[in-house]
Amino acid sequence: MRPKLNPEARAVHRAILSEVRRRLSLPGSEAHLERFSLTNDPDEIRRRQEYLREGLSKVRPEMRDLISKVKPIRFQREFLNDRVLLVDESEVEEAESLNLCHVTTDIEEVREYPIVLSTLGYGVDVELKPHEIAPELYILPLWRNRETLEALARIGELTGERSVAPRMLGALREFEEVMGRQKVLESLDELIAEKERELNERIGERLENFSLTLSGKELLSFLAQLREGNYEAIFRHFSDVEEEILELINEAERDLSDRLGITVELFSREELYPIRVPAERVEELRNLLERELVLERYLRAREILDRIRELIPKLKEELERVHELDFLLAVKEFTAGFSFPEIWSGGIAFLRGRHLFIENPQPVSYVVGKRPEEFNAPGAERIDDEDVVILTGANSGGKTSLLELITQVEVLFHMGFPVPAERAWLEPLDELFFFRRKRSVYGAGAFETALKSFVRALRGKGRKLILIDEFEAITEPGAAVKIIGELLKVARERGFRVVIVSHLGEDLKKELPFARVDGIEAKGLDENLNLIVDRQPVFGKLGRSTPELIVERLARKARGRDREIYERILASFGRSV
Repeated sequence: MRPKLNPEARAVHRAILSEVRRRLSLPGSEAHLERFSLTNDPDEIRRRQEYLREGLSKVRPEMRDLISKVKPIRFQREFLNDRVLLVDESEVEEAESLNLCHVTTDIEEVREYPIVLSTLGYGVDVELKPHEIAPELYILPLWRNRETLEALARIGELTGERSVAPRMLGALREFEEVMGRQKVLESLDELIAEKERELNERIGERLENFSLTLSGKELLSFLAQLREGNYEAIFRHFSDVEEEILELINEAERDLSDRLGITVELFSREELYPIRVPAERVEELRNLLERELVLERYLRAREILDRIRELIPKLKEELERVHELDFLLAVKEFTAGFSFPEIWSGGIAFLRGRHLFIENPQPVSYVVGKRPEEFNAPGAERIDDEDVVILTGANSGGKTSLLELITQVEVLFHMGFPVPAERAWLEPLDELFFFRRKRSVYGAGAFETALKSFVRALRGKGRKLILIDEFEAITEPGAAVKIIGELLKVARERGFRVVIVSHLGEDLKKELPFARVDGIEAKGLDENLNLIVDRQPVFGKLGRSTPELIVERLARKARGRDREIYERILASFGRSV
C-alpha cells in the first residue's frame, strides 16, 4: 500500500527523485526508478532492500563512461529495392506479407535486380524468413553500433556476467572488408578526381622535364632529318615519353583496381594530357560496383547472421540490463555512505543522520517513539519512549533542517532505498505530514488554512508521523500554546507520533507533561561573528534561543548611535560587548 504524503512531504520525495534522475546516463533508465514508488508493505520494502544490496554491490564507478556509450540497437523492417524474390504462385501472399522486397513469379522480371532470391532454385536459395531475405537489416545495425557492443563487452567483464558482445564483435570483423569497399564507393567521385589531379601533375612534370632536356644540338639534328624526310627517329624519340605517360596511367588504374576490388580502365589512351575521365564512365563504374557490392554485402551478412542470430535475444536483454545498471549506479552514487534501515515497530530512530541537501552537514542522531537498545546517542539513556516531541532552541540552529532530514529518511525508507544515516530503525507509516513554516504568510487566512491542515492530519487512525515547523509564527503566542496543546493531546490519544518545532517549549511542557522537550543551543560567536551551534539536539532539555548572541553580533558590527542602542539591549541580558 502507498503511504499518504502531504504536499511538503511530496516535495521532498520529488527532490529525491530528481537527484537520482540527474545521475542517469541513458534515456529509458528512469523506468527502473518508477518501480520504486512509495510503499509501506514491510515485505516489499525488504524485497527492494535485498535487490539493492545485491545490485549496488555489482556496479562500479568506472562503468559510468561505458554506460554512457551504450546506444539503442534497433532492428527495423525496411523495404529493400535492390533485390527481388522469385516464388511460386502459392507463396506470393506469404512472401508479400513480409514486405521486405519486390515479389514476382515472372523469371524475366528478375534480371534487372542486383540480388535475385528465390524459393525455386533460381538465384540465391532462400526460405520465406526475414533473416534470409534481408540479413543486412540485422547486421548493419550491429555494425553501426560496434562502440555499444564494445562497451557491453567491457561491462560484462566488470559485472562478471557473460556477454554475447565479444562473439558478435568477432563475427562482425568479417564484415570490415565489405564495408571498407562501401566507404570507398561512397567517395568514388573524390577518389577519381584525386587520381586525375595526381596524374596530370606527374604527366605535366614529365613533359616539362622533357622540354628542358632537349638540347640545341638535338634540335639541329631533328631539323636535318626532317629536311631529308626521315621522321622515324623523331617519332621514336617522342614515343619514349608516351610510354612513360601510359605507364603512369596504368599505375593509377592498378591502384584504383586494388582499392575498388575490381579491374578498372578509366583513363583515355588517346588524349594523354590533360587526363579527364568522362562522367558517363564514372557512372557506369559506380553502377557496376554497386551491383557487385550489394550482392557481396548480402551474402556476407547472411553468413554472419547464421552464426550470431541466436545471440540477438540475449543482446536485447543485455541492453535492457544496462539501463538497470545505469539506475543502480545512479542510486549508488546518490546513496554513497548511506545504510539500509532496519524495519522497526513503535517509532523512528537514526544515528548520525546527514541532511541530503546541505553541504557538509553536521551528523545528527534522533529518536521519536520507542528507542532501540542500540540507539547509543549521547543522552539517549535519559529519555523514555515519548511519541510527542517539542524541539526547541536557537534560531538557525538546525531545527527545521532536522524535520527535513526526518522526512528524507522516511521517504527513502518507504522507497526501499538506503537512508543517510549510519544506522536507522524505522516503522512503515500509513501517513507522513510535514508542515513547513511559510515565512511570508501571516494573518487570519494563513492561520485558518494551517489549522485546517493540522486537523486533517489528525483524522482517522493508523501509523502517522506529523512534523510541524513553528505553528506559533502565524498566531499569537498565548493562543498558540492552547491550540498546539490540544492538537498534541489528540495526536497522543490516537497513537500518532509528532515532532513540533516551537519557541514556546517551556509553556508547552507545562501544558503537555507527556511530551519530551529537546533543545538545540547556540554556544557563542566565532571569529567571523557567526553563531556557534551544536546542531545535535540535547534530549530532554529545553533549548534556549539565545537572542542575546544575535544582539551581540549586531552590536559588534554596528557603529555610532546604532551600536549604542545594541549595547544597551545587550546590557539588559547582563552581557557586554
